[in-house]
This record gives sequence, C-alpha cells and structure tokens, in this order.
Amino acid sequence: MQIKDIQSAHYRIALPVVLSDSTHGDIPFFELITVKLQDNDGLEGVGYTYTVGCGGAAIRALINRDLKPVLLDEDPRRIEHLWNKMWWRLHWVGRGGLAAFAISAVDIALWDLKGQTQSEPLWRLLGGHSQRVQAYAGGIDLQFSTEELCAQTRQNLQNGFRAIKMKVGREKLSDDIARVQAVRELIGPEIVLMVDANMRWTVDAAIRAARVLRDYGIYWLEEPTLPEDVKGHARIAREGGLPIAAGENLHSIYEFRAMIEQGELSFPEPDVANMGGISAWMKVAQLALGNHLPITSHGVHDLHVHLLGAVANASYLEVHGFGLERFIADPLQIENGEALAPDRPGHGVSFNWEALAEYEVRA
Repeated sequence: MQIKDIQSAHYRIALPVVLSDSTHGDIPFFELITVKLQDNDGLEGVGYTYTVGCGGAAIRALINRDLKPVLLDEDPRRIEHLWNKMWWRLHWVGRGGLAAFAISAVDIALWDLKGQTQSEPLWRLLGGHSQRVQAYAGGIDLQFSTEELCAQTRQNLQNGFRAIKMKVGREKLSDDIARVQAVRELIGPEIVLMVDANMRWTVDAAIRAARVLRDYGIYWLEEPTLPEDVKGHARIAREGGLPIAAGENLHSIYEFRAMIEQGELSFPEPDVANMGGISAWMKVAQLALGNHLPITSHGVHDLHVHLLGAVANASYLEVHGFGLERFIADPLQIENGEALAPDRPGHGVSFNWEALAEYEVRA
C-alpha cells in the first residue's frame, strides 16, 4: 500500500454574518485548506484545516513543496512514522504555527484513509467510548448588540443546544457584564454558560473580570490572557475563582504539557486542525486523562465529534461559527444538547467540491 498522490486546495469563504472577537476584530471570511490523499488502490482520504482570514496560501505551499515530496510512495498505514517525518521535516521553521496547520491537514487525511480502508468511523477506530457527545454553541459575537446576541441565543436553544458560549473582552468590563447578565436571564440557571475572552486581558484584568463573572454561574472562562503566560493562567485560576479553558492557540503536545502542569488549566482545548492533527490531539487527550482533566475542543466540530466520542474524558464539543454546513453532504446534528458522531467510514465529511469551487484561490 502506497501514497500515490497528494492534492491540496485553498479557499477563501465569505461568512453569512460578519463575526467578531476581541483579538481578531471583525471576521468577514475564513480560509479553508484541503488535502486529498490517494493510495495505489484508488482510495482517498480527505483532510483540512482553516484560518481566520490569512496564512492559507503559506499553509498550502508547505503541503505542496515540503510535505508532499517526502510522503509520496510511503505506506499510509504507518501514520506515527509519517507524522514524525513531517514534524522533523518542518522542525527548523515550525514546532507550531503554519507548520502545525499543514501537518494537521495531512494527518487528518491519513486517518480518514485508514478509516476508509477498515470501513470504520473514526470515533470507533480511535477508541469508541461513546457515539454521543455533549455540545455547546460557540458564538463569535463580541460586537453583536445585546438584542442580536439574545436572538442568536434563542435560535441556538431552539436548535437543541443546552450549553452556550459567548464572547467577552469589550473595552469596558461593565459592557461585558451587562451582556452576560442578559444572556443568563434569558437562558435561566440550568443552561450551561461559558465565556471566551480570546486573550484580551492582562492577568490582573482577567482576575478582576473572573471575580465578577462568578456571580453568573460561568462554567468556564476561556483564553483569559496570552497563551505564552503559563504562570499568569495559574494566577487567574487561583485568584479569579473560575475554571479556565485554553489551548486553541497551543500548537504542540509540549505546550499543552506545560499549561496543564503549571497553568492550572481545568479544560484543555486542543484544535485538531492547528496542533498536528488527530495523532497529536489524541496524545493531548491522554495527557489530560493522566492529569484527571476533561478534554474539550475548538472549531472543526465535524472532526472533533469523532475525537471526543473516542475518549473517556470528553467534555463539551464546540459547535463553531466557521461551520461547513453549506459545503458538506451531512452536517452535524444536535439533539437534546448532544452531537452524534456518524457511522460513515473515516470522518464521514463529504465536501461538495463544486460548491467550493467559486471560493478557490488559484494563486
């Protein structure tokens, strides 16, 4: 069995509604980078990653120019070997960042191909703990008016969610608190509510915010400060009094180890699309398990539903604003607050390539 071809593509996709957070500002579009990996029997695995608006061309270039030449004619079943080959190929310029995005897309394609060859869905192939996963609606809504925010929340509740996440990190903390209060009053005391600051605050500002937010039954405070400040995260957890979730800006198992061991993280949050793919994500899940922690996810919910379904320490699945519902055959379904991992072989994501074609960047 050999890898006979690797094809990648880059798309720049306008969002139906302009989204916003405290770090990236307004987000009118996102980038999708796909990989098709074919073996000599004609089977194909598909992988993908995404960005919040820039860097997609560089990720595709890494795949085409640096990863593809060292993977062709290799045995796609040797995923651990190939992951290490990619890691060390890009190590000098990587150890994270764009290199991790590129490795992620290829690694996901390798695992999808393995699922195809074994006629198994990834959630079962990777461990098979539970096909059902708790899910929350992840809003990217910092600049929504309170009325827009509440309308979005009502719609999410109608869509079956029993957990909601909203953005915080406005110029005035009082604005954040008023918006959190409005959502809490709308959803009542039983619905889970998380807040996400997208690295906006200093450590001291995050502690002040956390102490006020405690009054609103917040399940976790996400990314309160810069991901490099491991000790700062520990201070926020100790002095702010809220559980901390973080990890979407961590790009290796080594960064997660430091944050878990020294940052007093309650909810590690790896993103399979930016930290080395499924191979690396599963290692972080085991690291979390070894530290008695639940694991959650960031983005790409059509993939993460499999990974959380595979492990015993799953927390909530984020159902993300950068959804691919317009471009895939079978979007994720939510019922009574849970997402169901599909039984289709591999990850089961089938792209409508014709619909994507108008967004392709051909440079």
